[in-house]
Amino acid sequence: MSAVVSGGPDAPVSDTAAALPRAPRRRSVPQAVLGLIGLVALVALVEVLPRIGVLPREYFPTSSEIGSALAEQAGRSDFWTAVLDTIQGWALGLAIAAAAGVVLGILIGSFRFTREFTASTIEFLRPIPSVALIPIAVLLFGTEIESKLLLVVYASFWQVLIQTLYGVQDIDPVAQDTARAYGLGWGARIRYLTWPTALPYVMTGLRLAAAVALILAVTAELVIGNPGLGKLLANAQSSGAIDTTYAIVVVTGILGVLVNVVFRAIERRALSWHPSQRGELPA
Repeated sequence: MSAVVSGGPDAPVSDTAAALPRAPRRRSVPQAVLGLIGLVALVALVEVLPRIGVLPREYFPTSSEIGSALAEQAGRSDFWTAVLDTIQGWALGLAIAAAAGVVLGILIGSFRFTREFTASTIEFLRPIPSVALIPIAVLLFGTEIESKLLLVVYASFWQVLIQTLYGVQDIDPVAQDTARAYGLGWGARIRYLTWPTALPYVMTGLRLAAAVALILAVTAELVIGNPGLGKLLANAQSSGAIDTTYAIVVVTGILGVLVNVVFRAIERRALSWHPSQRGELPA
């Protein structure tokens, strides 16, 4: 005879109840699969809508036409030269902005005087749109790479600087007092206290800055005429090559996705010790 369930919530579970089968878990579709399905659906829509007249064919080529134009561009040497020019301007500008943003963020954020002294200046300069600097960039450097770097560095620098300042200000005051009590110098406090605390913020700033840098690199090429995908895009648009124009837009989108994926992987690797990057422990 099986035991009978009785009593309140603290009563033991009966053998019969324990033997009841558990409800099967619903298997969720992986996020990557859902994303792929969504991408395929978008490609199908772009293929179908112009063909049935919902979108005008003279302005909206089909997916197959865009794919053909993309394949044609991939076989041209000037296309890959443009891709390398864009990546070069993006990487160099991002590196300068990251180095300046991290160093200045730590220096400014570590002292109350420097934080208060620069607060108004930062709040004044940060909202200025980078595209507003295009006339100055053209005046100073023309179509040379320096004009592109000016826009990329200016836009990316604030992303890194502000996040670094947040990270430095997030240091536990008790930890700071303890470090001073043990006689740690400023350099040792930066290495063992400030940097580990600020690193998650710095990585977020770098990821945001990487996307902004790519946008400004292509914008500079498109508006100023620096060599790169933006200039190639402007030439295709001015010559009326609509399918090629869309193909180059797709390439810039692919570059943006790759940048995001790479920097998320770097962030996970650099913060493997941080709780935000740890997976849930198995039950």
